[in-house]
Amino acid sequence: MSAGLTLDAGALIAVERGNGRIRALLRAAAERSLPVVVPAGVVAQVWRGGPRQARLATLLASADVSVVELDGPAARAVGVLCGRVGQSDVVDGHVALVARQRRHIVVTSDPADIAAFDPSLPIAVV
Repeated sequence: MSAGLTLDAGALIAVERGNGRIRALLRAAAERSLPVVVPAGVVAQVWRGGPRQARLATLLASADVSVVELDGPAARAVGVLCGRVGQSDVVDGHVALVARQRRHIVVTSDPADIAAFDPSLPIAVV
């Protein structure tokens, strides 16, 4: 495993569904005291509230998980990245930027989306 995990929307949906692969990845990260981060835009893509998201709410409330805000400097960096690679999905761009900065594995259900921003990023598919 790398220095930690950055989760995208597919990973959060996998958490909601009780996916065994995401549970194993999160358990391994916790056992190794590796950070787990979720870009704030990813939360916005997936969060709808209510009891159906109890697993997700538990994950996001965990002391082991950090939500990374998209502040002004990061927004500019994501915009530059989107322009450079010809993509317009700022949330996926933020996922790639956060993972690259932290040397994380990106946990996703759609590796092509992340690879479009940075094909060198390590990816775990759920």
